[in-house]
Amino acid sequence: MNTFAQRVRSSGAVSGTALLLAAAGFALAPAASADGSQPPKLTVATAAPAEVGFAGLPVDFTTKVSNTGAYDTSSARLAFRLDGALSLMPDAVSLQYRLSGTTWKTVPLTAAGDTFSGDLPETFPLAAGRSRTVQLRIGVPMGTPHHGDTNGGVSQLKLTTLVSNGASGAAVDTDDDTIKVDPLITGLSGAATTVTAGGPAVRFEATVTNPTASAYANLTDTLLANHYASVQVLRSGTWKTLTPLASNAGEDVYQFDLSGKDTSLAAHSSTATKVRVAYRKDTPAGKVTLEPCVFVNQGSIPLLGTGLCGKNVTLTVLAAGSTGSTGGAATPTATASATPTPSTSASPSASTEAPSTTSGTTSGTTSGTTSGTTSGTTSGTTGTQLARTGSSGTSTLAAAAGAFVLAGAGALGVVALRRRRTRA
Repeated sequence: MNTFAQRVRSSGAVSGTALLLAAAGFALAPAASADGSQPPKLTVATAAPAEVGFAGLPVDFTTKVSNTGAYDTSSARLAFRLDGALSLMPDAVSLQYRLSGTTWKTVPLTAAGDTFSGDLPETFPLAAGRSRTVQLRIGVPMGTPHHGDTNGGVSQLKLTTLVSNGASGAAVDTDDDTIKVDPLITGLSGAATTVTAGGPAVRFEATVTNPTASAYANLTDTLLANHYASVQVLRSGTWKTLTPLASNAGEDVYQFDLSGKDTSLAAHSSTATKVRVAYRKDTPAGKVTLEPCVFVNQGSIPLLGTGLCGKNVTLTVLAAGSTGSTGGAATPTATASATPTPSTSASPSASTEAPSTTSGTTSGTTSGTTSGTTSGTTSGTTGTQLARTGSSGTSTLAAAAGAFVLAGAGALGVVALRRRRTRA
């Protein structure tokens, strides 16, 4: 009896222990994923920006990673793929992140044709049933500050976000977003159609509009004209005469900096500058063109940067002594002077007062009209194409400016190719 009772007690103890272990085992099962024996269930959702500015500063957004399973992960990993419609240089797209703190870190991107790809340099733990939001920001700088690249254009990017468990694990979930890429818009308004050589100047307004969520830095708002033109801008109630700038390429296209070099422009904002232009007495009668352009990250050489140009204005120059509508009978006339000496310096005589505030990086080339884009590609690291932002087709002045810039860039060993693309 004693032996039988002892067996019963022992059996009961073992059964009780088994039940306790089973219960404990059930409770501790999720932790088994720490050694990779049980995979977590990860999902990713990216709230990408609807648009960014071409050659603008980056725009913030977030990616949320969730662990919907019953097992923890010690190393969730994010990866990204950015697909543009054209082949772009490695510095055309930027992606940054921060997991904590205020410091933005770079997500290294590898360019292969029209696709950029890269992994978040850091992994992070994520418990079962929990989520984590990663802060990101994306831009299409088209180069680096004061280094404009002729590396094509892009009207949108397809962003694919991938999440995996472990540094080398396969993606377990993806999220696709489309980001529109829009340019700055430049324009001239209020100009007359005729001007008399040696007579009064025509008056008009030059505008730069930023319709995007990107702020801009290192902007140079310019007017392109020939060497017969005398250009003034109204600053603080006083008309200031601008110095024409050109490289040594020999083309008759000169840059007049309306706002000064390296100004800035906030997201969803615009600037307006009052301008007047007169032509020297020895200007040949005929057609002349004025074209508004804005350059981002222009370096020390005029017309060398990411050029975004709007619709040009064509004026008919009447012979000296003729009468006709000039749009400014009370304005001073242009005086006869020698042809401006081409300069390789981009330091304008105009004031460098900024139209608005912001700071950051950009560079590159091109964008398009509402119906098309003129873009370019180079085999080197510098160059400029003049992108259309307000007219269809390429004006004579823009074509000359393009050749003008390329001729100047040729001295630096750069070969550029032009191509036309329909905007998506």
